[in-house]
Amino acid sequence: MGVSGGSLPLLKFDAISGLGFINHCFTTRPGGVSEGYFSSLNLKTGLGDPDDNVAENFRRLAAAMNISPADFVLSQQTHTTNVRVVTYADKGKGVTKPRDYTDVDGLVTNVPGIVLGIFSADCVPLIFIDPVKKCIGAAHSGWRGTVGRIAAHTIEVMHENYGSDPSDMICAIGPSICRDCYEVSEDVATEFKKEFPGYTDEILEDKHNGHYQLDLWAACRITMEEAGVGPSNIYTTDICTCENSSLLFSHRASHGKRGVQGTFLSLR
Repeated sequence: MGVSGGSLPLLKFDAISGLGFINHCFTTRPGGVSEGYFSSLNLKTGLGDPDDNVAENFRRLAAAMNISPADFVLSQQTHTTNVRVVTYADKGKGVTKPRDYTDVDGLVTNVPGIVLGIFSADCVPLIFIDPVKKCIGAAHSGWRGTVGRIAAHTIEVMHENYGSDPSDMICAIGPSICRDCYEVSEDVATEFKKEFPGYTDEILEDKHNGHYQLDLWAACRITMEEAGVGPSNIYTTDICTCENSSLLFSHRASHGKRGVQGTFLSLR
């Protein structure tokens, strides 16, 4: 992954930037105005950070991305597998206009200039690009979304609405918590064993104390591949939020005292 943005560093996949028709980034912590454990580019209201700070952070992000704040359309995440088809009428929702939808963890569009935005602080941000049909998607995939296969559902929504062929698609798995840092209980591990038969050794490491290390990156990649995306078209980060909590917000590293970073994607 590469870094751009100067005083407001943004992470990008070089291969996706090289496509030429995509504007995308994963935000980091520096460059905003939020203070304390929200320092400094927190992008979510309702956590205790003043709304004016979050609004200013979005203005700075928009400037760094060379877009308008009114171009954003934001998710309203509740760990579902719901995916919203975004149209021109949605522009600004979540930033300059209120959202008139709830329980949306994935967004897709084929409208150039609309910037899809999802949020994370250890959960996995996913990007979907169809260079043939010229449409895109973004999804928030925590453990519930991952075991629920939101990646496959996003691909299905793009196929149903835009005619996307999964074999044409380019996908990315963004900065999030890695296997070494993500310990889960037996009940969570059981859900993954049921949903991913034959992949237990790849996804789970048994700690033999009723706990497991869970590899969300591998589970998302497997889901994408089983949905028809070619392995060479899936780009996976090597950046763990928990291991890099000075650069990225991490729920686990901060024991819940944190802001959120965003993943943003648009067709030029």
